[in-house]
Amino acid sequence: MSEHDVKVSQLERDLRFFPVPTAGPKRLSTDELCFFNEHGYLSGFRVFNGNEVKQNRLKSDALLEKFIKEGKGSYAIDRYQDRFATIYDLAVAPSILDIVEDIIGPNIICWATHYFCKMPGDDMGVSWHQDCSYWALTPSKTVTVWLAIDDADRENGCMRVIPGSHLHGHLSFKESDSSEHNVLTQTVLEAEQFGKPVDIELKAGEISLHSDLLVHGSLPNRSKRRRCGLTLRYCPPDVHAYWDWNKVSIIARGVDPTGHWANVEKPEEQ
Repeated sequence: MSEHDVKVSQLERDLRFFPVPTAGPKRLSTDELCFFNEHGYLSGFRVFNGNEVKQNRLKSDALLEKFIKEGKGSYAIDRYQDRFATIYDLAVAPSILDIVEDIIGPNIICWATHYFCKMPGDDMGVSWHQDCSYWALTPSKTVTVWLAIDDADRENGCMRVIPGSHLHGHLSFKESDSSEHNVLTQTVLEAEQFGKPVDIELKAGEISLHSDLLVHGSLPNRSKRRRCGLTLRYCPPDVHAYWDWNKVSIIARGVDPTGHWANVEKPEEQ
């Protein structure tokens, strides 16, 4: 395993699924919350209109161009919500938070963000994994929002999930080998024994949401189209972060009664 994965694996963490209360949702339906509890994900919610989609893409393009010119690559825009107003604004967008609130409650911490931009013909994929396996956080209550900057479909490498896999706890994994062309470092063993994969196809401006225990991944981009998405990581304030993982967080909605999480200010426009 990588040095990071070894260190994280040695932390005391409570990695299990915490069912979402289904009574009295504001934006989602009770049926949708029950679906999340059973399957570990939701998808297909439109949160930005056509003009907003164009603006989000233009701003994201500018960030991506900046990082590529600096030689950092298309996957390097990771946890920059404290540095770039574009990312900060998306992290606190009410149309997103209204949905997230029904899953994790009124107090919402955005502790990380990460662009996953697969360029046309990119042979990199993401092997089957569980997010919480990488994270120095406990307990496992993070919900990831996957915001489509571009249309995402099977041809250009959309995210794939294994429904219900979040109910099996922290699963065994191996260190990914070079033949996998994995953007990350872990591969869950025999992942498809837990269910049949489902493609999460999204139009630009739509989101999906998934539990940090849900097994998911993606295939390479075999198309001539880019596939860019922004992941936004949200948790309730009772989650504890080890090391300095709480230093660039945003109290996106509500309050943090624990005082554990930083609340970075919106950065000046880049």
